[in-house]
Amino acid sequence: MGPSSQTNPYVRVELARRNGEPPDPVPRPPEPLVSTTVLSALRQPRQLSREVLAGLVTTLALVPEVISFSIVAGVDPMVSLVASIVLAISMSILGGRPGVITAAAGSVALVIAPLVREHGVEYVLPTVVLAGVVQIAFGFAGLARLMRFIPRSVMTGFVNALGVLIFVAQVPHVIGVPWLAYLLFAVTLAIIVILPRFTKAVPSPLVAIVVVTAVVIVAGLTVPNVADEGPLTGILPGLTPLTVPLDLGTLQIIWPTALSVAFVGLMESLLTAKLVDEMTDTPSHKGRESWGLGVSNILAGFYGGIAGCAMIGQTVLNVKTGRARTRISTIVAGLFLLALVTGLSGIMGRIPMVALAAVMMVVAVTTVDWHSVKPSTLKRMPIPETLVMGVTVAVVVATDNLAYGVVVGVVLAMVLFARRVAHVISVERVADTVGAVRYDVRGPLFFGSSNDLVERFSYAEDPAEVTIDLRHAQIWDASTVAALDAVETKYRDHGARVTIEGLDERSTGFHRRLTGRFGA
Repeated sequence: MGPSSQTNPYVRVELARRNGEPPDPVPRPPEPLVSTTVLSALRQPRQLSREVLAGLVTTLALVPEVISFSIVAGVDPMVSLVASIVLAISMSILGGRPGVITAAAGSVALVIAPLVREHGVEYVLPTVVLAGVVQIAFGFAGLARLMRFIPRSVMTGFVNALGVLIFVAQVPHVIGVPWLAYLLFAVTLAIIVILPRFTKAVPSPLVAIVVVTAVVIVAGLTVPNVADEGPLTGILPGLTPLTVPLDLGTLQIIWPTALSVAFVGLMESLLTAKLVDEMTDTPSHKGRESWGLGVSNILAGFYGGIAGCAMIGQTVLNVKTGRARTRISTIVAGLFLLALVTGLSGIMGRIPMVALAAVMMVVAVTTVDWHSVKPSTLKRMPIPETLVMGVTVAVVVATDNLAYGVVVGVVLAMVLFARRVAHVISVERVADTVGAVRYDVRGPLFFGSSNDLVERFSYAEDPAEVTIDLRHAQIWDASTVAALDAVETKYRDHGARVTIEGLDERSTGFHRRLTGRFGA
């Protein structure tokens, strides 16, 4: 018997059986690689069916949120639904991150709502178009690269807060409902949890929604459903008319809201893209995601009437639960939403809200990074990292706005980082020769660390020749140059001459360009 047969696990099992020995377990074959391109997925029936089914179940979870967000924004539900169709399909083509579901989102609705209340719905179109132009400029300017400066602690807080928001948003749908609704809720959860143990060929959330909806229709049960969230006429509204003048007066009204829509939408879409990058271990094109969102919002503004951005909860459902990886799932979601709105609005309206709430609650629980909040993890993590994560979650939950939490988290992380780095510099005084002294400065010199640099020198005690050695330090900002100028001035007042040496080429050029330009 050759060496290849001895190393074959199946041969080892057979030999062990013949000798009456317990066999070693046969290793399971590795999971097949999942296609990440449309063409590859089209050639693989299993992956194609996975993409289609993920798009279907995601659409069903999308509808009630879009309708409820339209009520928040003060626009007709059909406006938000049609805009979501346009956004989903156009971003499937233009977006830089496959798998991300884009639709009329709650964060954008919250920003637009005050404009609608104060000035009317007719100002939404120019606001959305201006926001789209800003997003296009943001994308082509390459500003999406700023996402790399978001710390992991902020991303972890973002993910955990997302899970909390998704869960809390579903609670009203399971409180104060008929007792039959709780039974349907339990059946939905049971199907979602148990079905994957037998088969994963069809997403369990889709099966749960179909089964529970069929039970409601066949048995004639009366429970809160999608139609209760807003009227579903099944008639497409057509192009959005422009009824306000394009003048400075209109610009003064819309520009604050337009900027808010642009940056809130960008932040949520780019954060969602980054989250999917981590889920799938594949990169995305953040610049394309930015300008693609801008173009899609302009299209949605003219045909639909409202802007949108990435729907984070539905994206997690699509990518994590549905295991979608290509643009097929999002195209299917847009087309299926079109079919539901136009031809299947009656059936869509009969879907029980508790079934959709159960699906999204499961998504919420699986979204939270439970490892990050385990006592053993928190005990090992540095306190500033845990603080940033906690503050990010707290701000998001308090404001119901993911963008606010991320901004506060990033600012806090920057402050805590600057505070830590400010204490890593050291200044060592060494007697050089008779009548001379040398100071060895080590560490990064910037506003946080250089402001107290002036106090590290013994001006009255030092001799006439002082050398400041910066070979182990670098100058990063004007505050450091001003601090070094102040040191030289103090020594000059005591009759001493200062020589600065050891700077690298960049720091030397920076210092030479700014020194002596900060006043007396």
